[in-house]
Amino acid sequence: MAKTVLVTGGAGFIGSHLVDKLIDKGYNVIAVDNLSTGRSEYINNKALFYQIDITNIDAIKQVFQVHKPSTVFHLAAQISVSRSTREPAFDALTNVVGTVNLLEASIENGAKKFVFSSSGGVVYGEVDEYPIKETTPFAPVSPYGISKMTGEYYLRFFKREKGLDYVALRYANVYGPRQDPYGEAGVVAIFINKILKGEKPVINGDGEYIRDYVFVDDVVNANIRAMEYSGTVEVNISTSKGTSVNELFKILKSLTKFNNNAEYGPPRPGDIRKNILDNNLAREKLSWKPSYSLENGLKGTIEYFKAKVKSNGPG
Repeated sequence: MAKTVLVTGGAGFIGSHLVDKLIDKGYNVIAVDNLSTGRSEYINNKALFYQIDITNIDAIKQVFQVHKPSTVFHLAAQISVSRSTREPAFDALTNVVGTVNLLEASIENGAKKFVFSSSGGVVYGEVDEYPIKETTPFAPVSPYGISKMTGEYYLRFFKREKGLDYVALRYANVYGPRQDPYGEAGVVAIFINKILKGEKPVINGDGEYIRDYVFVDDVVNANIRAMEYSGTVEVNISTSKGTSVNELFKILKSLTKFNNNAEYGPPRPGDIRKNILDNNLAREKLSWKPSYSLENGLKGTIEYFKAKVKSNGPG
C-alpha cells in the first residue's frame, strides 16, 4: 500500500512541484493550502486537496486524524521579507504558530518525519565568511528570518522531547516555473515577467545584492532525499555560487534579447547584502547536489513564462 504524505503549501510555487513529484513516485498525497498565494490550477488532480489555513489548529488536526500521514512536508509560509517588516505579528502567526500546530498534529497522529522548508537566505543574517556553513550562528535581521529560526528551534524541541525526526532544509533563493511574478519576493520571476511584457525591471538599491539562486526542481529533489534520510539533520540547499542582481539581469537580458536597461529604485528594508550557502553537508548527508546551472534553470523558467504570456493566463 502506498504511503500517505502531507504537503502544506501544496498549491504554491515549490509545494505544487513537490506534490507532482511525489505523485509520480506513487505516494498518496494530501495537499493543504489556504490559496492566499497558492493557485488552485497548480494542484495536481491526483492529490487530495484541503483549502485550510495552517493557523486553524482544529482543521489541521482533523486532516491529520483522518489521513495519518507518515511524512509531513511543511512549505506553507509567509515568505515576503518586506511584508514581515511591516506586519511582524502576521508573519509570526503564520510561520511560528502555524508550524507549531503542524508539529503537534504530527506527534498526536504518529507521523515519522517532518521536512521543514527553512531559509538559509535569512536565518544567518550578515556574516563575514562565505559560503555560509550550517555551523554559523543564527543572526536573522528580519521578522521573516526570526520566524524561520524559531521554527527550527521548535523542531529541535519536538525532536528532543517527543522523538520526532526532522530535516530542516535551509533554502537559498529558489526560482523557477510557477513562481509568483507579482509578489514582493522572487526577483527572477518578477524580472522575466517584466522583460517579456517589454517593461523595464526595477533593481532595488545598487544591484550589488548577491544571492545564491537554486532551481525549483533541485529543491524538490532535496525534499525527496530528506524524506528518505533516516535521522535528523539541518542542511543548506544551494548552489554555493553567488550572483548579483545586476549580473542576473545581464544574463536574463542576453537570454531574452531584451533591448532596454533596468531602472534602479530604493533598497528594500530587511534585505541583507550577500548570501551564499555552502552545500557540502547536503551532499554528504542527503547525497544531494544541484543539477541545474543558473543559465539552464533560467532558460526553463523563461520558456514557462513565455507560454504564460502567450496564453494571457495568470502568472
